[in-house]
Amino acid sequence: MRRNPWFETVAEAQRRARRRLPSVVYGALVAGSERGRTVEDNVGAFAELGFAPRVAGHHADRDLSTTVMGVETSFPVLISPTGVQAVHPDGEVAVARAAANRGVIMGLSSFASKPVEEVVAANPNTFYQMYWTGERDAMVQRMDRARTAGAKALIATLDWSFSNGRDWGSPAIPERIDLRTMARLAPGVLPHPAWLWAFARTGRVPDLTVPNLRPPGGPAPTFFGAYGEWLRTPPPTWDDVAWLRKQWDGPFLLKGVTRVDDAKKAVDAGVTALSVSNHGGNNLDTTPATIRVLPSIVEAVGDQIEVLLDGGVRRGGDVAKALALGARAVLIGRAYLWGLAANGQAGVENVLDILRGGLDSAVLGLGRAGVRELCPDDLVVPPGFRLTLGGSGH
Repeated sequence: MRRNPWFETVAEAQRRARRRLPSVVYGALVAGSERGRTVEDNVGAFAELGFAPRVAGHHADRDLSTTVMGVETSFPVLISPTGVQAVHPDGEVAVARAAANRGVIMGLSSFASKPVEEVVAANPNTFYQMYWTGERDAMVQRMDRARTAGAKALIATLDWSFSNGRDWGSPAIPERIDLRTMARLAPGVLPHPAWLWAFARTGRVPDLTVPNLRPPGGPAPTFFGAYGEWLRTPPPTWDDVAWLRKQWDGPFLLKGVTRVDDAKKAVDAGVTALSVSNHGGNNLDTTPATIRVLPSIVEAVGDQIEVLLDGGVRRGGDVAKALALGARAVLIGRAYLWGLAANGQAGVENVLDILRGGLDSAVLGLGRAGVRELCPDDLVVPPGFRLTLGGSGH
């Protein structure tokens, strides 16, 4: 008998993804560096927060909608941009369709496996993400392409320091998929016929190039070719951030802030919004969970710009906790990737439905009429939970 494709939690989506994917593909999705402490804290910190529910006076109708940088979303969860999505043949296009069907914003990585034009066609509410990589002329060309395609905002991601080495081992990701590579990977791939068949039906192999970094008139670089360019690019200064913001004349989100002083400098650079982020635990290990540092950043700059959060969100209750501590919305990464791996576009929609349902339950139980009413009084925050990094300001 065929198993029900529906799953009830993100944890179950991850279990199904692990069974379905070859180990090298699954390993590429597992977050973390070094000991993996930041990943654990990102997820575990949410469980340290408790709810303070009300027993009567609940609202029969609850408004979960909001806006992020002026763009409407049916509930405050955005698709975080993640790199090459070889877990499914349709990759980011499947994710964009799922997000559009659920009325939420799509974030597209410049390292994505699908062109920005295809993704925007699938979801007009797409935010395009860039790293500081390559020459300035190349960055302008990439922004112009995203703008022409119809991207509604730019996400600049800076929280990456090329950390490498994981205690549980890093997957051996190939430079490209050719006959020799397929033969080498066959022992690990053949025991996963469902994943293999999904690609076989399309007549394509997993594409490890990054089409959004294709230079005019040239071929798309491989993921590692593009990564090498990024590695060789001198890191940006705050003046560079201000320059980047000036080149993009629309909504601009800076992703990767954990310190109050950095948040204030981001405001000075002219950003529209920032995301409190530690790159999902993939950057400097032992960086604190983002939910711990969120309140201090909201207090410092939340009256001037919108503050979002990503890192560790696995349940709708996690979304409610982030909103109660001042986040405008959250971004999810691993959660939807597990859904994509487990059941394609429908799996991503399944994950979004789980988060929406959990958020709605929290809003109901807390006696609120909508997400914008959530506040710290709705939570039990243990002593010492909150952290302030870089609290001396400029």
